[in-house]
Amino acid sequence: MFLGVSTSHYNTLHHPSARSRLTMGSFLEDLFPFSGMEMERFADEADVVIVGGGPAGLSAAIRLKQLANKHGKELRVCLVEKASQIGAHTLSGACLEPSALTELFPDWKERGAPLNTPVTEDVFSILTEKHRIPVPMLPGLPMMNHGNYIVRLGNFVRWLGEQAEELGVEIYPGYAAAEDVFERGMELHAKVTLFGEGCHGHLAKQLYKCFNLRENCEPQTYAIGLKEVGLDYNNPYLSPFREFQRWKHHPFVAPTLEGGQRIAYGARALNEGGLQSIPKLTFPGGILIGCSPGFMNVPKIKGTHTAMKSGMLAAEAIFPRVTAENSESETAGLHIPEYSDNLKKSWVWKELHSVRNIRPSFHNYFGLYGGMIYTGIFYWIFRGKEPWTLKHCGLDADQLKPAKDCTPIEYPKPDGKISFDLLSSVALSGTNHEGDQPPHLTLKDDSVPVARNLAIYDGPEQRFCPAGVYEYVPMETGDGMRLQINAQNCVHCKTCDIKDPSQNINWVVPEGGGGPAYNGM
Repeated sequence: MFLGVSTSHYNTLHHPSARSRLTMGSFLEDLFPFSGMEMERFADEADVVIVGGGPAGLSAAIRLKQLANKHGKELRVCLVEKASQIGAHTLSGACLEPSALTELFPDWKERGAPLNTPVTEDVFSILTEKHRIPVPMLPGLPMMNHGNYIVRLGNFVRWLGEQAEELGVEIYPGYAAAEDVFERGMELHAKVTLFGEGCHGHLAKQLYKCFNLRENCEPQTYAIGLKEVGLDYNNPYLSPFREFQRWKHHPFVAPTLEGGQRIAYGARALNEGGLQSIPKLTFPGGILIGCSPGFMNVPKIKGTHTAMKSGMLAAEAIFPRVTAENSESETAGLHIPEYSDNLKKSWVWKELHSVRNIRPSFHNYFGLYGGMIYTGIFYWIFRGKEPWTLKHCGLDADQLKPAKDCTPIEYPKPDGKISFDLLSSVALSGTNHEGDQPPHLTLKDDSVPVARNLAIYDGPEQRFCPAGVYEYVPMETGDGMRLQINAQNCVHCKTCDIKDPSQNINWVVPEGGGGPAYNGM
């Protein structure tokens, strides 16, 4: 498999053998105008290439080198990450369950892992408009956090990167993998490429189409992590960012924030489909790991431990195949279905299976309370052993109702103390994109935003984007409106690609090193 990488150009992925090459040419030529151009590219070879320097990708890299060192094998592992440094695009006010970490590094405390704040108390409440209803935290409920740690995930990922480099993993931050066939930039050839891009990965969504990986699963459903606002909402007037600002003024929440200082801002989409939405995970030359296919345990609101474990299981399945002495080619793309088999035998699958019906159970006539009753009966009592699996409601993009059928939402103005305006918040994300690069927020049809999204849904892009990227402005001629895209504001959350009701926005990876610059968030 080939992966093209560059700090200043779009990047490439190839399979070197005819039987394993990713045959996506016609599909990608429509997306990338440089496809087919003859350009000189530097090529290099590795045994394994990993796309994405998050918990899954780094855990896979570490496990591969641990196995190589244990068995006395030479193994070149290269990891590319689009952020300018490891952890700069990692965003989560995470409550980390250390199970996978303990498997990866039993001595993580001695190694100085930045897990310094153990959870001491859980409080679970249902918030009404002015009050709260306390909900007892019964032992065994997935929301229990006994034994977990409150961490800044960016710092944790940076620490994982340090451990990986000590083991000999080659890490290349600032290198964005852009496509799977041909593009400008450097090529990395490998027997297997692991895709750990995170939620709604740019390459993963192309691989789903190329290899029909979502044929036997339900559509993924998402939330956006400002606070976890589900992206399956119906009202096009809803703004996740402004819902978050309003939430902070709730009488139960505000006292915690009063007197504090706003120091950073970010947003990221989260996979919430669970077991029902996991695609096929392997194909010739490649494997999907982590939050890219979606291993988040939604009731726990945790996915780091499952992402790490998926990367470790991938490494353990890959290692005997890439080090086999009878390999036909140094870089022939390998198909490794053993990864999927091992994952389904692991605690990851057992955990996701037990909670599979909790998220979809909230889509019922009784809403929130119906979902809680279902969870109490079928999870707390039966531990998810019911013989049925509930379905989701379809694509989040299909859930919006026409604006004429909905009531506009009046949000309070921010007070500048615990609630804030959007643009001053985005400024704290450190987001930056070079102005002379090709656009990374593209439209399949320039006429659709005004003709459909604005006409039917009153332009939901200008509300669901948490970075102020999209706004409808008057035409210079004074005749009608047009969609203006402020791509320099983009924090790489992928919400636009997910929630656009016309599925007309296509988020493609920008030049390496661009985007947000989160400092240990």
